[in-house]
Amino acid sequence: MTTHFLRGSTALALILGAAAPSSAQTTGDIALDPIFVAGSKREVATDTAAPITTIDETEIRDRQAGTIAELIDSVPGVALVNGSTPTGSGISIRGYGATSTYGTDQKVQVIVDEAVTGSEEIYRLGTQLFTDPSLYSSIDVLRGTVGSFEYGSGIVGGVVKAETKKASDFTGGVPGFRLRETLEYSSNGDGFATSTILAWQPTDRAEILANYTLRRQDAQVDGAGETIGNSQFETPSWLLKGRVYLDAASEHSLTLSYTDTSTAERDVPYDSFGTTDATFGNVDRDIDSRTATLVYNFAPTANDLVDLDVILSYADQEISQSYVPGSSSCDGPGLPCGFPFPPGGFPTVNADHRYETTRLAVRNTARFVTGAVGHELRTGLELIRKERESADSAPGGTDRRVAFYAIDEMSLGNWTVTPALRYEWQTIEDGTGFGGPDSYENDALMGGISARYALSNWLGLFASAAYTENLPILDDLYTTESGTSAPVAQPDLMGTSEKSHTFELGASYDAAGVVAAGDALALKGTLYRTTLWDVTSYTVPGATGSYVEEVETRGLELEASYATESGFYTDLNLALARGEEIYPDDLGLDDGDWRALPGDSARLTLGRKLGDRLDMSWEVVAFNTIEVDDEETPGFSIHNLRATYRPQEGVLSGTEIRFGLENAFDRDYQTRRSTRPAPGRNFKISLARTF
Repeated sequence: MTTHFLRGSTALALILGAAAPSSAQTTGDIALDPIFVAGSKREVATDTAAPITTIDETEIRDRQAGTIAELIDSVPGVALVNGSTPTGSGISIRGYGATSTYGTDQKVQVIVDEAVTGSEEIYRLGTQLFTDPSLYSSIDVLRGTVGSFEYGSGIVGGVVKAETKKASDFTGGVPGFRLRETLEYSSNGDGFATSTILAWQPTDRAEILANYTLRRQDAQVDGAGETIGNSQFETPSWLLKGRVYLDAASEHSLTLSYTDTSTAERDVPYDSFGTTDATFGNVDRDIDSRTATLVYNFAPTANDLVDLDVILSYADQEISQSYVPGSSSCDGPGLPCGFPFPPGGFPTVNADHRYETTRLAVRNTARFVTGAVGHELRTGLELIRKERESADSAPGGTDRRVAFYAIDEMSLGNWTVTPALRYEWQTIEDGTGFGGPDSYENDALMGGISARYALSNWLGLFASAAYTENLPILDDLYTTESGTSAPVAQPDLMGTSEKSHTFELGASYDAAGVVAAGDALALKGTLYRTTLWDVTSYTVPGATGSYVEEVETRGLELEASYATESGFYTDLNLALARGEEIYPDDLGLDDGDWRALPGDSARLTLGRKLGDRLDMSWEVVAFNTIEVDDEETPGFSIHNLRATYRPQEGVLSGTEIRFGLENAFDRDYQTRRSTRPAPGRNFKISLARTF
């Protein structure tokens, strides 16, 4: 693989060689809380060894994104398969996650209000992003394995954790009623969205929120003016969320949330990743994605050893599809595809899918001191049941898991050391009826440790090591015998877990008064190296039935923010990645570049805030030219302009007006992981007001 970009060592040197601040907070020998840059677009979490980025509600609104993908692709290390549509898209973090064939490889976890969700390995149908960004108040993106053990096993790429809005976000915690209405329009594809929020606090101990969002988009055009096939969609979404404190001291609470996003597609390509589908043809497809979560919390103010959550969550995704007769080039006499087309369409095209995940979790956070060491001990027990109906393109069954984890964040002077442990036991029951073994059992012990040392009040160093296992999945129950459609059991895969370890090393810097009085600077850089072995997710190109032996990836992620007292701010994200996939020796093949490399990228934002009235920014996104196994993807740069105006007086007081111009110079480009061209110039405007 060849690339043309910045060298990672130079970027990390910016952190290690940063000038000492002219003034800084002092706390003796105790490590500081992070200094979050006032006035910047995004906070840099400098107080933790975990590579985590939070996108708050202000940024969600300012970006005017039509999908979750369009929000999180601004995080270093995150790349997308497409992204401007809810179907046919997927998330990739550090080269793991979505592929151009499946919406997931099970190495990125998606969590919505404590409900584990995301797509299954359904052929040519990515559904991991099937939810609307208007439902959420914040999204955390955790990259890599360290820090993931309380969320699941086999997490190599990372975690996307989305939190929905709540009524007190709009009422300010004061009893009363609020109505918020948002209208959005985008020029490329005549996109339209309306979002209505009703927030009610009958008392200071109860709150209820209801949200209805309708988002619609026609076919978009790329930078060359060509129509992007399969880019139209319409998605209505619902959110209901309520919380009640059960006692006067507000120590006991119940929170209930429910989300529902659906779409009805007619005469669209079965292959949702592509722009056309001549082989499989078109389908009528209905998708409904639902999550429900009930959380009981007990947090007594007089006992730091108890902060207890009991969580019951349910995620349900249902996909119904039927072939549109005559839409395939293989449908009819002559058999141009070289095989007969079954009456009514391929079984894969007509397959209906449904998968349901129920999770009961009990977790507690205990804060205590032993000697000179302060502890924040998080422990949890999880019972997980995933049920999936059998379909012609995906085996069904039941995957039951029991998991226990313990994570202890220990503080001693300038040191913060966090060991983590997770044990998971699994039973998979075959629900296909094809005659293979009835069930399989597996278990794994995983864990890691991270350490951060504060060299001073403004400079910290950190390192981590983590090991995880990806237990077998329902998709690996059966394969298709070469040359036939007969299902063949894969007991070897059902007894094999993928294994990986990741090592990280980095530094952080945060200070005020660095260049001038009243300014603030935050930097964080992370070097990582990941090895995946006992691979069952990726086959060797051109060698059917042979699996890659190992995958090795490494890279650098840099986040930086700088803001001045006068309102000027700068944000910088940088991601560099390299990787190889290693093939078995008996194949006699040269090892290849890692197929999921997205290309090195940089994102620079320059902006100015004029109090609370006006926020203007210019964003530059650049990808390098990348060549993977002799296949070159050209580099590109695009420019995005944004402005948020909040009138402070007059009839428009309290109204938020947002303007956006994405791909301002109408650049014709396609990212390496995507299967469709990117949209061309797109003007966006939104109006929002809370009554």
